[in-house]
Amino acid sequence: MSMGRWSARDSTFGAVLILLLGAGWAANHFASMLGVLREQEHLSDVLLNGAYGIYALGLLPSLLGGGALADKLGARAVVLTGGAVAAIGNASLLVWHGEAGVLLGRLVVGLGVGLAMSAGTAWAGRLRGAGGAILAGIFLTLGFAVGPIVSGLLAFAMPNTAALPAPFAVTALFSLATVALALVVARGRPAAPAASAVGVKLTPDAGRSVGRALSAALPMAVWVFSCATMTFVVLAGRVADRVESGLLLPGIAALLTLLPGLGAQMLGRRFGWGPRAGITGAVLAAVGMAAAGLGGAVPPVWLFIVASLVLGTAYGLCLQQGLVDVERLSPPESRGTVVGIFYVFTYLGFGLPVLLEALLPTLGAAVPLLALAGLAVLSALLRGLQLVRTGLFRQLR
Repeated sequence: MSMGRWSARDSTFGAVLILLLGAGWAANHFASMLGVLREQEHLSDVLLNGAYGIYALGLLPSLLGGGALADKLGARAVVLTGGAVAAIGNASLLVWHGEAGVLLGRLVVGLGVGLAMSAGTAWAGRLRGAGGAILAGIFLTLGFAVGPIVSGLLAFAMPNTAALPAPFAVTALFSLATVALALVVARGRPAAPAASAVGVKLTPDAGRSVGRALSAALPMAVWVFSCATMTFVVLAGRVADRVESGLLLPGIAALLTLLPGLGAQMLGRRFGWGPRAGITGAVLAAVGMAAAGLGGAVPPVWLFIVASLVLGTAYGLCLQQGLVDVERLSPPESRGTVVGIFYVFTYLGFGLPVLLEALLPTLGAAVPLLALAGLAVLSALLRGLQLVRTGLFRQLR
């Protein structure tokens, strides 16, 4: 849209996207702080892994609650509250680095990010239909990628005395800036969007239901963060002793994974890839999991790079397709709730590293990943059957 036709609705939509970028940044930048906290505060790996767990403890209920509140009260108040709470959580980590402080701060961040993600994605969909939902996923992914990169660079470049506080300060200030922007720009409850965008035909209201939306979206959801944590945590951990990157390794893993994911979403939006993008995403998840499995417990660095690129692309396609399914198939009055449920299932992928670690003594490093590859193939087949059953496959020929 040209600048001459820029409307208040467009400004609101832009502010929502920036808020979602800030939410992704606030959530994921912590990955680059693990090494700093371990070295400077002498925190144990058990404690730092617990910080990830307690983040999910705050995130999952706020994803569901935020979506439901957005349906009842409107998304604006919920999203602004979520952005402010996430900023408070990172601000508390700026001043309180001890064991209790890290756990409490990450819990608060999870509460805020969950509210912002679910309500913000629903808001973007109401403003711009399927195209808005796709852009919401793109900006969340951008935040997930930029956060650890910026924090990792700050921690690497700053003197030791500033390596810990500077990344938390920058993250908290950026979150507050996104909230301030939305307070000024985004006003009122958004109206219902027009029919559709990016070549995605919306289902008539009579054919929409929560059950239909979830049956289509959830087989995509389970691969979103499963693919991401496979690279961030599992593969990065298996090559860490052979990569001389120190504090930059989490940022490198984010770059290798999330930039392809971001690119896949942007290309899908630009060229209107449609529902078959979900099949491609699930197939790529299978390929990436199989490659990681064949690498075993000590994969070569080149395999880490290739698998990260493949799994990152799968992450992006599965996230995009799931959000489009939610927008296309869920009733407008329940969309926030459905978005929240979708994101809850995406975050189940954060349990994958724990599961693989538990299975390692009995099944080894390869077998569980090869089994996951098989499940991803089943997801692709299920997606194909859904398209055939609904007639969408014939429309795409």
